Amino acid sequence: MRHPYGSHPHLFGDLHLPSGPGPHPVVVLIHGGFWRDRYGLDLMDPLCVDLVTRGWAAWNIEYRRLGESGGGWPTTADDVAAAVDALADLDAPLDLTRVVAVGHSAGGHLALWPAGRREAGVPLVGAVSQAGVADLVEGHRLGLSDGVVARFLGGTPEEAPERYAAASPLARVPTGVPVLLVHGEADENVPVDLTRRYAEAARAAGDRVEVVLRSRDGHFEHLDPSSAAWAAVVQWLEPVGP
Repeated sequence: MRHPYGSHPHLFGDLHLPSGPGPHPVVVLIHGGFWRDRYGLDLMDPLCVDLVTRGWAAWNIEYRRLGESGGGWPTTADDVAAAVDALADLDAPLDLTRVVAVGHSAGGHLALWPAGRREAGVPLVGAVSQAGVADLVEGHRLGLSDGVVARFLGGTPEEAPERYAAASPLARVPTGVPVLLVHGEADENVPVDLTRRYAEAARAAGDRVEVVLRSRDGHFEHLDPSSAAWAAVVQWLEPVGP
């Protein structure tokens, strides 16, 4: 079932519900693609199907991205926050005390970011980063995807330090929300060092962080519900639901 959560044509989500009366715990799925328009929420469809079979409701969200839809900082992050809070307005049997965000790549950044919101309408009880861009300063230094971090934030760390401080998950710890970080050590799109840096900072700040590093995995195994990388996510979710 597709539901809008704003007036812009890219502000919508697909809600997948399991059988049974509920209320169902919810996974908010946030796709990647380096925040660019040419990638969409269909990337997460296979994970939605798997979650529903396990008794989870899956809220697969779209958001404004770099390009014609007009995304970038802070618009894209505001959209994700609005999409999470929109769960409270959906006419569906959802358990809003058990909401977890799961995001891949740039979506991993967007899953970690709302965990630090202080005035959330629907608070997260967990966040999962799959090969996520968890440190935007380092992501810029590494030149991810031809310098897309600076394009997303409208400048370099030297030109816009306040934006990096507000947008980078590493700069927002502690969040007080348990986090799972899954990353392939053979990932050539988002180097695993970004996950290591975030984990070190979050733990030092007192957050609960679990890290799963897959020695032979690259960047896209996370989108395959039959993969060991996804099995690690499912296992981590078990104490929360269904």
